[in-house]
This record gives sequence, structure tokens and C-alpha cells, in this order.
Amino acid sequence: MLTLTVENAADVGKLNVIRAAGKMPAVYYGPKEASTSISIPLIEFKKVWKKAGESSVIILKDGTAEHEALIHEVDRHPLTGEPRHADFYVIEKGKKVKVHTPIVFDGVSTAVKDKGGILIKVLRDLEIEATPKDLPHEIKIDISPLVDIGTA
Repeated sequence: MLTLTVENAADVGKLNVIRAAGKMPAVYYGPKEASTSISIPLIEFKKVWKKAGESSVIILKDGTAEHEALIHEVDRHPLTGEPRHADFYVIEKGKKVKVHTPIVFDGVSTAVKDKGGILIKVLRDLEIEATPKDLPHEIKIDISPLVDIGTA
């Protein structure tokens, strides 16, 4: 499981001080967890975000405490696309969660490749309700059986 080491943001100071230190402000919260401001190393967050996305459970290490969480929302800079702030949703033990899981289309369709068809993707993600340990990172769909134009 992926892990991020976090610091209490009250210990670090203002946002510009946090960002100048190569860190990113964030917050974690949950049904039985108080909203807590934290800071995380930006480079480490980008690595974990790339691997986990918003549908995989990660562990936030806050000193001796550990919290299982999902990346709930990420605020990005409008010009550079760099993450500026993240919200983590701490999962309640033994409870199911609802997560939008991305759909990945895999394979090559003969209808698209040889016959000039266009693959129209109506859905980009599916909402899944499951226990955190059973959440898939993505849903793969093989499109190679699409041989003729008009098939679904």
C-alpha cells in the first residue's frame, strides 16, 4: 500500500512558507475524524497520486498515527497544472465507500483500425461501492471483440 508522511500544518506556518519548502498544503477529514490541516512533500504526493489516483487507498503517517485515506480532491494551478492543495477522505474501518473508478479501454478494435470506424466512449468512469481493500484501481475493458462498425 502507498504511504505519505505528513506534518501538522500548524507546526509549519503560512502557505507561502510551506510551498517554499517544497511541500504542499492539504487537509484530511472523515466521518469520525476531525478536519486536520497538514503539509506533504510535493514530489512524494505527485508520485503517490500518479500510482493511486483517486480510487486507491493510501496511508497517511502523521507521527505515530496512521490513517487510511482516499485522495478526494486535488486543486491544480490553472496555468501549470501543478497540484496546489489536496483533500484526503479518511475511511471509517469496516465501512464501504463509494468511489468513481476510471475505465481504461484496452486492445485494438478491428472496426476502428481497418474499417475506419470511430470508438465513442460514453462512460469514462463507474461509481463503485466496496470495502476499501476491494476497490479496483481501474476497470479494464477489452475492445478487440469490436470487429464490425456499429457493434457495442
